[in-house]
Amino acid sequence: MEPGTHFVFGTHKEHGFVASFTSSMPSHLAQWFLLREEFEPVPSQPGLFRLSEPERDGPRRTRQAVHDLRRQGYAVHADIALDPAASASPPRPVLPNGLLERRSRLAQAAAGRTTQRGTAPTTSPPPARPIPPKPTYAPTVHLTASGSGRSR
Repeated sequence: MEPGTHFVFGTHKEHGFVASFTSSMPSHLAQWFLLREEFEPVPSQPGLFRLSEPERDGPRRTRQAVHDLRRQGYAVHADIALDPAASASPPRPVLPNGLLERRSRLAQAAAGRTTQRGTAPTTSPPPARPIPPKPTYAPTVHLTASGSGRSR
């Protein structure tokens, strides 16, 4: 293990997926992080934590915990099977749901011409609006009692 390591992850015969922390990590802070990652203390072994509900996608959840702690800037040592940097998850099976075929049909339809549109849009600027003719009458000015000449 490299010096400066904060957390160690592995597997245990009795407890399944386990984690512990080194002396370079304050115990209260390490415990806080491991509890947030769904690890619980092992009562009989102080400093050892086990993944709660390991049957519920345990390897993936443990790899996620390793990834999360590294992203926070901590040095983490993990068994090769639990190290997201060293092991890739097995590819998920592709279910034939027709999505690829539907996307292909949509792409072909979008690339083709359609009869639903009117004329093709022009690239020329729109015609200028005509200026309305000048009125042939003069506006009427109404005088107020004060004689200011303002119209109402």
